Amino acid sequence: MRSETVKAGRAKKRRGEFALIMDSARSRLKEVDFPLLTVTLLLAFYGLIMVFSASYYFSISENGNPFYYLIRDGIWVALGLVLMCLGAMIDYRKLEGRRLILGILLVCFLLLIIVLTPLGSEANDATRWIKLGPITIMPGEIAKMGMIFFVSWFYASDTKRIDSFVRGMLPVLAVMAVFALLIIKQPNLSTAITLCGIVVVMMLVAGMRWIYLGGVTALGIVGIVALILIKGGYWLERFTTFTHPFDYEATSGYQIVQGLQALGSGGLFGVGLGKSVTKSLYLPYPHNDFILAIIGEETGYIGVLLLIVLYTVFIWRGVRIALNCPDQFGMLMASGTVIMVAIQVVLNLAVVTSSMPATGVNLPFVSYGGNALMMFMLMSGIMLNISRNMPKKPKKRKEESDESDNDRRRYRGSYIPGGGHSR
Repeated sequence: MRSETVKAGRAKKRRGEFALIMDSARSRLKEVDFPLLTVTLLLAFYGLIMVFSASYYFSISENGNPFYYLIRDGIWVALGLVLMCLGAMIDYRKLEGRRLILGILLVCFLLLIIVLTPLGSEANDATRWIKLGPITIMPGEIAKMGMIFFVSWFYASDTKRIDSFVRGMLPVLAVMAVFALLIIKQPNLSTAITLCGIVVVMMLVAGMRWIYLGGVTALGIVGIVALILIKGGYWLERFTTFTHPFDYEATSGYQIVQGLQALGSGGLFGVGLGKSVTKSLYLPYPHNDFILAIIGEETGYIGVLLLIVLYTVFIWRGVRIALNCPDQFGMLMASGTVIMVAIQVVLNLAVVTSSMPATGVNLPFVSYGGNALMMFMLMSGIMLNISRNMPKKPKKRKEESDESDNDRRRYRGSYIPGGGHSR
């Protein structure tokens, strides 16, 4: 009898602890930016659906299993949710430590070095991955997050640094250049351009002078053009193909042409989810960088427009969090995340519509790729944490609200000296 009583007491205690945990989770959920949380989850699960739809025939052809990429992407989404929850729960101000930031930067640098050694994994004439059994690490994606951390800490630790070119801008540009050159060496020009774009815009947000922005941008454009001309090969082909892709349909313009045909055949409402013809081994790797073409074919102009609306809401809420953040570190962290998402969305849309040379830029939260998805989810979690710590507007006490309402009713229609006559 006594043992049953003890067991019942323990069970009641466990229920009580679980209830406390759930109450704490609910209270924290109320404090975060709910629209940002909602749109992040919608993008992640929408991506999961579209990856399955886009990869169905490719997965059968490559692995004999139509669910291969769905299962893997589902695992990445689950891990991403865990990272997002961790990012939302851990106070972002604890990430501002000098040792932690420099440690993250060092890890990113070492990964970028390791991928160029025999430990790097090669595919499609590029060495961008490090394989550790079933786990694949893409250092370029991690480097983008590392630079956001570093730039945020660097300018938050001394807000006047940005006023000096030598003390405030040169160190950041030097680290950016080292990372970019190591990424280009893989080769992965698109990720290097994205990383540089994130850093430069973050420096502008931190207070960089416009004249410096013009100089850095001009230098970057000249460097990219010179690199393409010197490197030649498929980089130069991509640069010259995008203006007339149908003239190179059998060679370098094949992927662009297939993407444009998919978008065009979708029309206003699309051919229907899962009914794409282009994904049936016409478009190479349809679940990766060109997944927007499949989205356009299956869901039409309306589906693409709704996806752009989701990204717009994400960017809007991120900008709002950055503007209302009480400290420089949080403001720059939120800004860097928004800039990263915005740049990749714009570049991906431009590539798929042949508005710029084809580059391997994935569509945030939607394209297949575990490293990128988990980094986006983690940074979204940190933004949610920043939103939790924003100063809250003081609520009016009920008595004050009632008194204000009574005053308005009392003086409605009365003559107020200097305020005009009654109605």
